[in-house]
Amino acid sequence: MVALTADIGRFLADLRYEDLPSELLPTVRDAFTDTVGVIMAGVDLPLSDVLRETLVDLSGVQEARACLSAQKVDGPSAALLAGAIAHALDYGCQTASGHPGGVIIPAILAEAELLGSTGEDMVTAFVAGYEVWCEVWRRNKYYHKAGWHPTALLGPVATAAACSVLRKLSAEKAQMAIAISASHAGGLFSNFGSMTKGYHSGKAARDGLIAARLADAGMTGGPDALENAQGYLTAFSSGGTPDRESPCQLGKDWYLPRQKLQFKMHPSCFFSHRSFEGTLKMLEGRDIDPEDVEKVEVHMGRGQTTVLVHHQPKNMYQAQFSGPFGIAAAVILKKFGPPEIKDEVVLRDDMQAFYPKVTLIPIDEEDPRDPVFSPTERVVMTLKSGEVLDSGPIATIPGYAAEPLTTEELWGKFRDCTQFTHGEDEARDLFDLLQRIETLPSADALPTCTTIFND
Repeated sequence: MVALTADIGRFLADLRYEDLPSELLPTVRDAFTDTVGVIMAGVDLPLSDVLRETLVDLSGVQEARACLSAQKVDGPSAALLAGAIAHALDYGCQTASGHPGGVIIPAILAEAELLGSTGEDMVTAFVAGYEVWCEVWRRNKYYHKAGWHPTALLGPVATAAACSVLRKLSAEKAQMAIAISASHAGGLFSNFGSMTKGYHSGKAARDGLIAARLADAGMTGGPDALENAQGYLTAFSSGGTPDRESPCQLGKDWYLPRQKLQFKMHPSCFFSHRSFEGTLKMLEGRDIDPEDVEKVEVHMGRGQTTVLVHHQPKNMYQAQFSGPFGIAAAVILKKFGPPEIKDEVVLRDDMQAFYPKVTLIPIDEEDPRDPVFSPTERVVMTLKSGEVLDSGPIATIPGYAAEPLTTEELWGKFRDCTQFTHGEDEARDLFDLLQRIETLPSADALPTCTTIFND
């Protein structure tokens, strides 16, 4: 059995900015940029209000800015709030069955303000967390089907790794941080389609940060907490056989260039994006009356269909996990951004009437990059006239690993996300700073947003 927990500890203690391949930097810059953008897009959501009224102490220790606002809170609260908001719209970057950016980056920003970490420190911490995420994920990739939310399982461990690097923990203490964080893992798929899914991300950010602090202060955990026969990998294996034997690849073969981070152009589960884009393309140049559509069959991965469970969504959170909503948005709305997923749009009579026309048909073939997906998807629409429209195989869309967003496409998303929190010039300045995150002298160099949390 591999000594995985200890191997991770050594990797984290030894990692230096100079060790990072330069090819990683563009993706890391985009991850920080995208995450800050989606945080700004979600600051006024009900989940933000709930957390600020209950778990975020506005009168206690002031260690870090809450979501880069003028309001300072303790570090764990800053990580919790920003991490939850980053995932509340389901709009953040995605890979390896989850959303590492929305968990790791809020914790880094919070802890970096306290520690005085540089941009290079923050970049190194993110790569550390990302690499650990992928190293653990590859050993057991079938979380959704057993009822787990992978972000809630992998997030605490990856965030503990990132914060261990920020704190420059020894190998032994970093190993303990990973062990402690393993006991923080947990989050149920049954809470998808509610505020709690976003809370999973915030909780993972907070708990990973706390694990690193506890280890730094001397708390111990099981030295083999991940790979023990009764440890993390086994506990979350869902009756399967996790890989507890293969050698740790950290520092030997970088995951980030291979298991690429993907960026969303729509605020919903990534599983519905290809079919939405494929439907738009299929209907280009045609003005289809929704009432003329007899039925729509969407062929996608079985794992995807197990997640897109809301066939008649009644609110924003359910629409984020609804295959029928994505198709209805393509046919009726012709676009799919934050305004289109508001409750009042989800509940429109024409949208509600269209949802039952859509059927998801599972494909058992798995994408080798992530077995929850199928390699391609297909949308087949039958009109009442008898005409059949076929999208053909849909393999990739803008934002996917094979079709990364351009800087201008990312800026367009960032501008839209910040339209209610920043003037356009201010947004562009923030965007440009995040696009050179590694050059910042400290996290404090990111400007404070004075328009939020003033109540």
